[in-house]
Amino acid sequence: MNIYCLERFKVEFEKLKNKKPYKNLEPELIEYFFDKECAALCNGTRLNNSSTEPYIKKRLDGAGGYRTYYLIVIKDDCLYLMFVHPKTGPDGAENITPESKAAIYKDVLECIKSKDLYELSLPKDKSSIIFEKVKEEKATASHQQKVS
Repeated sequence: MNIYCLERFKVEFEKLKNKKPYKNLEPELIEYFFDKECAALCNGTRLNNSSTEPYIKKRLDGAGGYRTYYLIVIKDDCLYLMFVHPKTGPDGAENITPESKAAIYKDVLECIKSKDLYELSLPKDKSSIIFEKVKEEKATASHQQKVS
């Protein structure tokens, strides 16, 4: 499965991962999202009614951990990380507003269309997440392979 993220996700992730209370964020994301099939990632609270492109809110690391928002496009075998926030600590928040949830959904659709995304990968030791800006040619070639 290909994993992508929005700029908004990357910025928030980088802000949090260097703070002591959130040192487990990166390992939690690696453990949950990488090396999984789409079906294994469809659990969580669905924020839309789509079975082919579920928009999901998922809690990681228990009640005091993190909340992630992501979209899975099953037919393309792609997952798009949209936003993450801690539930506790200095940057903790209970939840984001319904308006914010709608806005990030709109953002992800626009970013997929414009290819304004980062592709996520792991080094061999799976110790950290690598973010690589998607290039137009790469995204187009990848999409064309999936369509044919």
